[in-house]
Amino acid sequence: MAENKTKPTKGSVTAFLNKIKDQQLRDDCFVILEMMQKVSKSEPVMWGSAIVGFGTYHYVYESGREGDTILIGFSPRK
Repeated sequence: MAENKTKPTKGSVTAFLNKIKDQQLRDDCFVILEMMQKVSKSEPVMWGSAIVGFGTYHYVYESGREGDTILIGFSPRK
């Protein structure tokens, strides 16, 4: 059975967001970061190279496939 490609990493969320060139997008992402942290009551974690996630959710399909993913998250896109 295939594994999930997107997994939590030890990357810095702040460093990732600070690399966003567009000032308005960067500012918006920090507002979203604060809101999601407050709502989820979880610390942000980088999932893969471009997703900021909060909390985890374990899922099991009828087929038997199971895994873990983020409960809520976001990824800044152009």
